[in-house]
Amino acid sequence: MARDDDDFRLRPGRIRDRGGARIGRHRTGRRGDRASSFKGQIQQAIRRAGGNPSRVSEAGKGSGRFNERGRGASVAAALKNRNPWSRESGMRTRSRRVAVKARVVKLNSQSGAARGRQFVSGKAVDAHLRYLQRDGVTKDGERGQVYSANQDAEDGRAFVERGRGDRHQFRFIVSAEDGVELPDHRATIRDLMKQMEADLGTRLDWIAVDHHNTGHPHTHIIVRGVTDDDKTLNIAGDYIAYGIRERASEVATRELGRQTEQEVSRGLEREVDADRFTRLDRMLLEEQGSRNEFADLRPDPDVLETLRQNRALLIRRVCKLERMGLAAEVEPGRWTVSAKAESVLRDVGERGDIIKTMHRALEREGLAGARSIGGYIVHRDKITEPIVGRVLDKGLSGDELSERVRLVVDGVDGRVHHIEVDPARVEAVQRGMIVAAGAEVGPRASDCNILEIAGEEGIYRPAAHLEQVVGTVERLGGDPAAYVRSHVRRLEALRRAGHVERIDADHWRIPADLAERGQAYDLARAGAAGRVTVLSPSGLEQQVGHDGATWLDRELASRRQTVLADSGFGRDVAAALVGRRRWLTDKGYASAIGDGRIRISSDVVQRLEARDVERSGRAMAAARDREWRPPIPGNHVAGTLVGSTQLSSGRFAMIDDGLGFSLVPWRPALEQHVGRLVSGVALPGGDVSWSLGRHRGLGL
Repeated sequence: MARDDDDFRLRPGRIRDRGGARIGRHRTGRRGDRASSFKGQIQQAIRRAGGNPSRVSEAGKGSGRFNERGRGASVAAALKNRNPWSRESGMRTRSRRVAVKARVVKLNSQSGAARGRQFVSGKAVDAHLRYLQRDGVTKDGERGQVYSANQDAEDGRAFVERGRGDRHQFRFIVSAEDGVELPDHRATIRDLMKQMEADLGTRLDWIAVDHHNTGHPHTHIIVRGVTDDDKTLNIAGDYIAYGIRERASEVATRELGRQTEQEVSRGLEREVDADRFTRLDRMLLEEQGSRNEFADLRPDPDVLETLRQNRALLIRRVCKLERMGLAAEVEPGRWTVSAKAESVLRDVGERGDIIKTMHRALEREGLAGARSIGGYIVHRDKITEPIVGRVLDKGLSGDELSERVRLVVDGVDGRVHHIEVDPARVEAVQRGMIVAAGAEVGPRASDCNILEIAGEEGIYRPAAHLEQVVGTVERLGGDPAAYVRSHVRRLEALRRAGHVERIDADHWRIPADLAERGQAYDLARAGAAGRVTVLSPSGLEQQVGHDGATWLDRELASRRQTVLADSGFGRDVAAALVGRRRWLTDKGYASAIGDGRIRISSDVVQRLEARDVERSGRAMAAARDREWRPPIPGNHVAGTLVGSTQLSSGRFAMIDDGLGFSLVPWRPALEQHVGRLVSGVALPGGDVSWSLGRHRGLGL
């Protein structure tokens, strides 16, 4: 068989690194040690050219963000990897840094139908705007002012109404690193919005509020999710992530000029000991990622110029991380940074921001020196203990883009608590009110009563319960039948959850651990944050001499009084209780029995509440040009539920039938019926047995 000796094929083998001699499995010589693989040699070449090897793999790939084909996608692609550094007259300068936080808010249907938890209700949108306009956010501590493209004093409410039918809205927080130096924040934001309109190819309907209540001035911007021809506005995810930030940087740079290398280094130096995730941390992680294993801080001309210029700062920062247990030096100059460093540092930074918020709230009340920082308790959205105290601060939690609301509570346990709750739970809560939050202390009284009636047999009979309590409840002015029905309603709720069994109308099978089951059921319904209940709308000073029922009266009359610490707000409450005892004694509601103790009649709270309701109800009826009609036990109560009012005695529903006006105790079930006709039967003690949803038509 003939062969052609010149016919052959090359079969390339594996690419191998031939730089530097080897001793055993280790190299000698710094060059070989630096480029331990072919990939390392490529990364070195990229660095010599002034590039960043950690970003090479991103080129030509989609970001994977939502709505890649939305408006602004092409602009974002051009801006995404733009180098902020430039060299002019031999001097390196950088454009101004601006942080932009963004959120796309899916809006719930305005007709009231629910569309899932990921959708935000109209009430939550209203509440978000109110929080942005709250007091104390301007330079002078005044209320925030809404403005727009053409108006310095825009009507925020009208803006919200225009967007009732929108599918979504965009929320942004824009904060320039050197925002305190900007001469006119409104002009800066308007320039940014004009540039965004040019990038997105449509006019935008937007409002903004400037905030100066933190160390970094920032602006909240809300943009409707519609174009100028009333079509749905879809913005590319990359433009939201990168484009807006780059455009904001351009505007700030025009206002303040470019930063010199020395100015940037001074800014980085302030981050060396920061207890949060910083630019230095990001540089360390990028360096480690580019080398697959270590952050190499040894002197080397091949590293990025930014790393070379800030090598000393990076070494100081990685030493700080080592003290925090987030980095380790594997050999001189070579470090490994923990994979969880970013998440831990961000969490530490967020906690630091919360501590600052709590401290500012105490400072505003003149209590910063009287409350130890060791008594700051951060619960986030999980409360594992009951909290009773005065509300010092209320606002949006976290980055203020979400609907979650924070409360700073000066507790009776001598500590200061920070909690985060759903806005619907605290819509009526205001600063200065006294509230209870978290899980209830111990089992419900109704569950204990049911267990007592059930006895060892574990059978609860409503008829037997009625016979036992009829005399006691009537002496207190209540309705025994209604009292027992409230226990039956509790059993019906527990039955639906599978905790008790209904044998027939007068027999219920009760488990021995009903109290524990009831507590677990209540906690599951309330959520991890539990309930937030207003105990008093007024402060301690107003309660001491108030001619009506107060939280202090309920504490004095209760068999299970709240435990008070001998410090902080607990000490203030103890002093207020002494003053309230004196007032009750002087007014004849109580009698002194010595040693600072008093004897209070069992109906004192009810009598004081009746006086409070009578006085307030008459005033409200006169303001509405209506006749005051207090509910009479056994009679029907009917009319339009016009809303609710918070008295010192509690929250009351306002009923207007066109001629008369009444106040009755508020119930959560009434929330869905505001503005509608309601009816029920008045019970002894002032309560009402409502007939909500029991008939479709109106009847007399």
